[in-house]
Amino acid sequence: MTMNFSRPARLAMVALAAFALSAAPAMAQAGKGKSMGSRGSQTYSAPPSTQTAPNQARPMERSVTQPNQAQPGAAAAAAPAAAPSFGKALMGGMIGGLLGAGLFSLLSGGGLGGFGGALMMLLQIALIGGLVFLVIGFLRRRSAAQEPAMASANGPQVLNRDMNQPMGGGTGNAGGFGAVAGRPIQIEADDYSAFERLLGDVQAAYSREDIGALRTMTTPEMAVYFDEGLSDTAAQGKVDRFGPAKLLQGDLAEAWTEGGDEYATVAMRFSLPVVTLDRATGKTVSGDLNSPREFTEIWTFRRARGEPWKLSAIQQTT
Repeated sequence: MTMNFSRPARLAMVALAAFALSAAPAMAQAGKGKSMGSRGSQTYSAPPSTQTAPNQARPMERSVTQPNQAQPGAAAAAAPAAAPSFGKALMGGMIGGLLGAGLFSLLSGGGLGGFGGALMMLLQIALIGGLVFLVIGFLRRRSAAQEPAMASANGPQVLNRDMNQPMGGGTGNAGGFGAVAGRPIQIEADDYSAFERLLGDVQAAYSREDIGALRTMTTPEMAVYFDEGLSDTAAQGKVDRFGPAKLLQGDLAEAWTEGGDEYATVAMRFSLPVVTLDRATGKTVSGDLNSPREFTEIWTFRRARGEPWKLSAIQQTT
């Protein structure tokens, strides 16, 4: 059966198809155009804007860091705070056991003696319940007393605006103040070189589908996300191939230390040739390696002191 469409309808369909083909490569870079990963206690706080990324970063869509864990001291306070729940469960178990014993005594024909046993049971419940609630109250008071101290140990500090330096050097940028949970750190020329090198190496490893190499350059969390992205593309019968990534502009949004780790969030605008191929035939589905596309993303790097930087998060801009 032949279906006839009006000329406006045909034009709309052509435009829609062209849009789909042009948009597909934009989602092919490592990260698939999503905001994902962890930035320590700053995971759910937008990094300061910069000249490279003047628009606000999109919130994290995927992260192993839970919102309550992103607050300084929340993770440390979680263990004491969980004790009351254990106490309630313990009390419930004891009361259930005692109640079951009393009911069994009554139902088994205990008579008056059974009734007296039930009264003794209720007295025991009252005594044990009172003791458990005293313990719970003590644990709650101790948790409340400790939490402010934990939160203030890495209290928020204002990032020095002078730290917002372009990656290629210069006189600073228009980045705003950022509240970071920890002491701001100085980023040196070698650090900027490492960030630029990781940009290219991560994209190249993703293009090769080399998850082993990605694990050496990223946090375990990001390696899992990249592995899932590669698996999803393969399941669709496609493969993404990239040309060399070229950094066009970049600048530091914020850098800080937190516990034993150091973080640096960097806005980067880069060009990347992208093509999506049919995995079976090798034919081009979308994109062109001879026509690089431009991307602006915010990458966060993390390292233990003295260790190499690793990619910890990627955020898109609004």
